[in-house]
Amino acid sequence: MKKFKKILVANRGEIALRIMRSAKEMKISTLAVYSTAERNSPHVSFADEAVCIGEPAAAKSYLNIDKIVEVCLEHDVDAVHPGYGFLSENPLFARALEDNGIVLIGPSPHSMKLMGDKLTSKQLMEKYAVPMVPGVNEAVADVKEAKRVASDIGYPVMIKASAGGGGKGMRVINSEDELESMMARAISEAATSFGNDAVFIEKYVSNPRHIEIQVLADSHGNTVHLFERECSIQRRHQKLIEEAPSSVLTHEKRMEMGAAAVIAAKACDYVGAGTVEFMVDSAMNFYFLEMNTRLQVEHCVTEEITGIDLVKEQVKIAQGGMLSFTQEDLKIHGHAIEVRVCAEDPSNNFLPSTGQLTLYQRPQGVGVRVDDGYEQGMTVAMHYDPMIGKLICKAATRDEVIDRMIRAIEDFKIGGVETTLGFCKFAINHPAFRSGQFDTGFVSKHFDPAALEEDFAEKNALAAIVAVKVLQKQKEASLPVNQKSAGWQSRRS
Repeated sequence: MKKFKKILVANRGEIALRIMRSAKEMKISTLAVYSTAERNSPHVSFADEAVCIGEPAAAKSYLNIDKIVEVCLEHDVDAVHPGYGFLSENPLFARALEDNGIVLIGPSPHSMKLMGDKLTSKQLMEKYAVPMVPGVNEAVADVKEAKRVASDIGYPVMIKASAGGGGKGMRVINSEDELESMMARAISEAATSFGNDAVFIEKYVSNPRHIEIQVLADSHGNTVHLFERECSIQRRHQKLIEEAPSSVLTHEKRMEMGAAAVIAAKACDYVGAGTVEFMVDSAMNFYFLEMNTRLQVEHCVTEEITGIDLVKEQVKIAQGGMLSFTQEDLKIHGHAIEVRVCAEDPSNNFLPSTGQLTLYQRPQGVGVRVDDGYEQGMTVAMHYDPMIGKLICKAATRDEVIDRMIRAIEDFKIGGVETTLGFCKFAINHPAFRSGQFDTGFVSKHFDPAALEEDFAEKNALAAIVAVKVLQKQKEASLPVNQKSAGWQSRRS
């Protein structure tokens, strides 16, 4: 097995730091890349080496394939970890590294390309009998043909971008009257966001649960799943709260979904860490959505319940090593929840909130983990994703971890920007979440921004009480000794 001496982390923020920490424990040197806007970011100072690769715009820095390859060659880099986002699922980047003798800590360009396109992946999954949502597995460009397909499937239907992700290029269509305009919007958004205007149509499953399976595969033919993550609390089809295990899966259903995920990974000759995503309807039928050929943002909850460092496993696999455990070795230990701490305003439709972090104090304690990439005084700008970091809690039971998470959220002090912490506290303490009876429609069904305003008013009232008490103590501390004594006696009488 080849041992890497130096890894370049082609990312920023919390995921860059998270990767570097595991690499250091493996005694592997790390090289950070950064834009001119992030010269003083924590991931830059933490790395053994750091190189500026361009201007703040991602296209001129973190998405610049030629520049990153150039840095790798100049600094004798053995391998690149792409994290998530940016170039992590770009087969052209994977190919460029391969052509220059640099190892990508991830799957092959072939696997990436197969699973990166929703149409190609759906066709492959259908071939291997992985459960699919009713629909067509080919691009539909003609409105007349689209109407025929939608009529055959039955409304409501969903139009999806073939190269899509993050909720972009998706439209729900409830009747034929809406189809032409919605299809035009989906095609336009797909072309703008992904450079590929291909869209397809499938049956719209109303408010399903979003449950995904973590897989690991080595280059020796061994593939395992590390159970599931529940990711149904979302806004704009993007996740905000994740937990492991799901509160609704039986052992039998968990193993069935895990087996389907392993089949999906083997079907595309997958090597590394990946995630197979499913939607689950109210009758607990599950359907293949897509495969993410990278590490997920929410990988932390899987680490917490399995005790496996997924980044270290990725590195070992990329070095040519075999998995050191079998499916039978893996067990679920306790329960974990992650909330994404994003600089967004939940009271204003989760719009981004920018500004300087005038206050930034992390929660602490047993079973509390914070993966972040910011410090007090730093500025959250518009250049990149609004996620500041992730708060992860673990406990023996689901009820215990919910209570621990609520305490940790209350202890997480952030000033200068609006964040999703208030919403996350509201969500995990809601009866629907507590009972496990929720789905991807949680925000539209249950969330009222007024609930956050009431909580904010309550916090302000408590802060005022504390301030009065502090002022009273300061006033007493400034009194002469005899007056303090008199006051003490009068209170005792």
